[in-house]
Amino acid sequence: MIHAFGVSKIARAHAAALAVSLLMSGAASAQDAKGSPGHIKAVTSAVDGGSIKANSAATKDWPSYGLDYAETRFSKLGQINTDNVKNLGLMWSYDLESVRGVEATPLVVDGIMYVTASWSVVHAVDVRTGKRIWSFDPEVKKSEGYKGCCDVVNRGVALWKGKVFVGAYDGRLIALDAVTGKKVWEKDTITDRKYSYTITGAPRVFNGKVVIGNGGAEYGARGYVTAYDAETGNQAWRWFTVPGDPSKPFEDESMAAAAKTWDPAGKWWENGGGGTAWDSITFDPDLNMVYIGTGNGSPWNRNIRSPAGGDNLYLASIVALNAETGKYIWHYQETPGDNWDYTSTQPMILADINVAGAPRKVVMHAPKNGFFYVIDRTNGKFISANNYVPVNWATGYGADGRPIEVAAARSPDKPFDSIPGPFGAHNWHPMSYNPQTGLVYLPAQNVPLNLTGEAAAKFKQNDNVPGKFGGTTGWNVGFALNATPPESKPFGRLLAWDPIKQKEAWRAEYVAPWNGGTLTTAGNLVFQGSADGRFIAYNAATGEKLWETPTGTGVVAAPATYEIDGVQYVSVAVGWGGVFGITQRVTENEGPGRVYTFAIGGKAPFPAFTKYQTEGLLKGVKYDPAHVPEGTALYVAACATCHGVPGVDRGGNVRNLGYVSTETIANLKDFVFNGPYMNKGMPDFTGKLKDEDVVKIQAFIQGTADAIRPK
Repeated sequence: MIHAFGVSKIARAHAAALAVSLLMSGAASAQDAKGSPGHIKAVTSAVDGGSIKANSAATKDWPSYGLDYAETRFSKLGQINTDNVKNLGLMWSYDLESVRGVEATPLVVDGIMYVTASWSVVHAVDVRTGKRIWSFDPEVKKSEGYKGCCDVVNRGVALWKGKVFVGAYDGRLIALDAVTGKKVWEKDTITDRKYSYTITGAPRVFNGKVVIGNGGAEYGARGYVTAYDAETGNQAWRWFTVPGDPSKPFEDESMAAAAKTWDPAGKWWENGGGGTAWDSITFDPDLNMVYIGTGNGSPWNRNIRSPAGGDNLYLASIVALNAETGKYIWHYQETPGDNWDYTSTQPMILADINVAGAPRKVVMHAPKNGFFYVIDRTNGKFISANNYVPVNWATGYGADGRPIEVAAARSPDKPFDSIPGPFGAHNWHPMSYNPQTGLVYLPAQNVPLNLTGEAAAKFKQNDNVPGKFGGTTGWNVGFALNATPPESKPFGRLLAWDPIKQKEAWRAEYVAPWNGGTLTTAGNLVFQGSADGRFIAYNAATGEKLWETPTGTGVVAAPATYEIDGVQYVSVAVGWGGVFGITQRVTENEGPGRVYTFAIGGKAPFPAFTKYQTEGLLKGVKYDPAHVPEGTALYVAACATCHGVPGVDRGGNVRNLGYVSTETIANLKDFVFNGPYMNKGMPDFTGKLKDEDVVKIQAFIQGTADAIRPK
C-alpha cells in the first residue's frame, strides 16, 4: 500500500535514510531486498542488548516489548505530531485469524513485524506490504483453555540474535527461527503439571537469557520466574516468589525469610501460595537487576491462606533479582498480606527523575490496588505513593511505605465492596512515560464486585461444589461473589499522572472499563485504543483529542510506532478479550483479531466490520422452576467465569447463554459433554457434571431470561 504516499516521496525518503537503515539492519548485503530471507536474517540477527540500548537513542525500531529496557513506551519519533496527526490514515490491515483476545504489542525491526494472536499463535509480517511472511501455531490443546483465568491471550514475543521467543499458553517456552518460523528449541517451564499453570506474558531477553513467568494463582499454583539460555534453551536460574513446604529445605535464604511471614496453620504450600509472576519483567542493564512484579495470594482470602495474618512475602511485590544469577537483592511489598487479588504484575517503568530536588533512579508502578508508587530501584526504598482512583481498602501510605488499612476490608465474614475490585484499578494494559511532559499515561478503571469471605474451616482446595465460583474448572479464591449490587460505579479512563507531584494532570473518560494500553511520542502525542472500538490520539500535554478511527471491535493491546525508509508508522493489534472481555462488551461488532497500521496520508480501505450475532433473549426451553436454585449454584461453579450472567451480561468474546438459540440450551448436554466447541476452548465437563446437573443449569438459564424479560 506504499503507493498511498506517492512513489517519489517514498523514493526520496528511502534514499535519505539508506545509510542509517543499513547500519540498523546489521549491514545487510545490497542484494538482499527488504523483506527477503537474507534481509530478515541480517536485521534480526543484529538484535541484542547493545542494539536495544543503541535503538533507544532514536527509537526507529521497536525491538522489545516495552520499546526499551526501561519499558517507557516513549518513542522519540516526531514525524507524526499534534499538527498532522489528523491526516493519519490506514496503510493496511492484517487478519490475525483469531476470535479471542489479542493483547500483544508488535515488535518491529526494519519493517519486519512479529506479533501474537490468541492461543499463542505467532505471525511474521512485512510492514512494507502488509503481507504475511510466516505464521507459527504451537497447537495448544484447545480443550484446556479453562486452565487460565483470563482468556487464551498472549502479550507478545521477544527477539534476540535471529530468534523469536514465545511463551505458549500451555506453559512451553519456544524459540523460533526469525526467518522461517521453524522451531529451534522448546522447553516446558512448568514444575508440576498437576497444577493449572499457563503463560500469557511476553518473554524478556537480556544478557543472553530469556526470562518468563507463569500464571495460575487462582488455581493453587506456586509462583516463580525462570531464565533460559537464549541459544540452547538450558535453564540458567529459577526464583520462586513464595516459600514452599516448610518440612523441606527452602531453595534459598529469601524463601526462608519469606516463610516467617506466613502462618503454617493455613498450609499455604498445599494451597499453592500464589504470587505468580504472569506479566511484568523489567531490566536495568546498568544495575544488572531484573525487576519482577509478583501476583496475588492463592487463595485470595488471607484468612484462609494464613489465618494468623502476616505479610506473606513475596506476594503483591516488586522484587529485584541479580540478572546473572537470579539471586534475590531486595523487595518492596505494595500490598502486605494481599486479601483482594491485588497483583503487582502490572507493567513497570524505569526512569531517572528529580525527587525533592535530587536525581533518583526509580521504578514507577500502578498495580491493581489503586495506588501509584515511586520506588528507588537501586535499593527498593519507598519514595511516595498516592491513589490514582478512589480506594476503600486503605486511606494512604505511611512514611514507612506501609498502607494504612481500613479494618472492614479484611472482615472474614461480612460482604465487602472492594474498591478497586479484583479486576484492578489498572490491569495488564501497558502504561507509558513521556519525559518531555513528565507524565505517565495510565489506563485506569473500576469494575465493581461485592465479595464475602468463605469460612476457613469449610474451605477445601479444589473443592468442586455448587456455588463456588469457578470451582468446577479449578478456581480457588476463598470468596463468594455476592448477588448484592456493589455500591461503586464502573468507569474507564485514561489518566495523565504526574509521578513527582503524585497527582492527576488530565484525564479522558470512556464509556466502560478495559481500555487498551498506551503509547506516547516526541510528537507530543498519546495513542490508546478503547473498549468501544476506537483508536485515538491525544495531545500529551493537554489531553485534547486530536484524531480517532474505528477499529471494528474493542482494543485492549498497546500500540507501537517505528520508522521504515524515513516514514513513521503506528501499528496496533486489535481483538476484544481478556478476563473482562470474555463476558462483557461495549461494541456491537466482534472480531476477528487484526493488526492495523497507519501513517500520514494512508488511504487503504478498512475491512468490513462484523455485527455481533444474537438470537435475542432466550425463550421456549422447558424447565421445572423448582430446579432454578440448584441450577444457580451449579452455573456459578461451572459456567459463570466464561459466560457471565444469562441475559444480564451482553457476552464478550464468549457468547452469553441468555442470547443463544433455543435449540442450543434445549440440547445443552450435547455441548457440555465432549461437545463441538471444545476446539474453540470450551472444556469437557464429563466427570465434573452429571446429566441431572445440566437439567438444573438449563432451568437457571431459561428462568433468568424469563425473569428479566420485559413484561
